[in-house]
Amino acid sequence: MNMTDDEPLYDVLIPPGVPQKIIFDVTEKFDVKVVERMEKLKFANMEGDERELLAFRGPLETIQKVEKYMLEQLKAFVEEK
Repeated sequence: MNMTDDEPLYDVLIPPGVPQKIIFDVTEKFDVKVVERMEKLKFANMEGDERELLAFRGPLETIQKVEKYMLEQLKAFVEEK
């Protein structure tokens, strides 16, 4: 990864259940890394629970592309099932 130390980094959470194939595909296609992040859940009977989730981390412009690509891939995955 060739991000500079002073460049701000951003995260996009990877929703639970995203196929590993999509995660690997994103890391090969974009200059991001996968990180673990504690996140409070705010739905159903999990209000206030904290879970360790995965996220892609990188520069803002790259993360915006990653988010768009990941959502397109998820939509295609769901539609093919």
